[in-house]
Amino acid sequence: MNITYQTLERLSVRPPVDRLSWIAEYCVGKVVLDIGCFDETALEKRETRHWLHGRIAASAKRVVGIDSSSKIPIDGLRTANNASIHRGDGVRVESSVMEGEKFDVVVAGEFIEHIENPLDFMHHIKAGLPGCQLILSTPNGVCFANTLLGCIGREVQHPDHLHNFTFKVLNTLCLRAGFQQWEILPYRFYATEMIMGSSGAKRLAVIVVERMIRLVERLFPLLSFGYIVKITV
Repeated sequence: MNITYQTLERLSVRPPVDRLSWIAEYCVGKVVLDIGCFDETALEKRETRHWLHGRIAASAKRVVGIDSSSKIPIDGLRTANNASIHRGDGVRVESSVMEGEKFDVVVAGEFIEHIENPLDFMHHIKAGLPGCQLILSTPNGVCFANTLLGCIGREVQHPDHLHNFTFKVLNTLCLRAGFQQWEILPYRFYATEMIMGSSGAKRLAVIVVERMIRLVERLFPLLSFGYIVKITV
C-alpha cells in the first residue's frame, strides 16, 4: 500500500483475523524462531489453545524460543518434541542462536510494545537473518475496546508497555528499518484471560461484550484490537 500520510487519506484495511490461528497456520512445516514467547500467562495457558508458542509448535517443523523470563531454567525448557525455549535476550538475539538454525520464520508476538527500541530490534533481525519472514503482532493504540473503557474512565495497559502502535506508525517502522516488502493485517479482540477467570453471568457478559466489539472491528478494521505485520527480511 502506498501511504501518503495525509490526514484524510483513506486506508484500505482487510477485516481482522484471529491472531493465534493466523500465525500458527503461517508457521506450518517451517523452522521458527519464537521471540518473547514466555509471558506471565504462559503457565496457565500452556495446556490450552490460547498459548501462541504451543500453537506454533503444533504446526511447525521445529521451534526455538527465546525469552528473558527468570521462570525459564538455565538449561532451557522443553515445550514439545520439536520445541524448546531458552533463556536469553530477545531484543539482541545471540549470533550463536541465529547461526545455529536456518530459520524460515521469526515470530515476535506481542513483543515490540514492551521493548525500549523497536526499530533497533528490527534492524538486528534484518542484519542477522536476511531472507526469512518476520511476523510481528502488537496491540492497536486506537482500538475500539480501549475507547469503550475510556468512556468510563478506564484504560487497560500492561505495566511493561512502553509504546502504542497504529497502522501508519507500523508502516513507518517498516520504512525506517529499510524493509522492501510487508503487509499489515488487523487482528480481532479477544478476552481470553477474563473468560478463563470468570463463570456464570459474569462469563456470559464478557462473551457478549467480546462479540459486540468484534462486530465493530469488522465494520471498522482500523479500530481492531491489534495488528500482525508480515515482513520479508
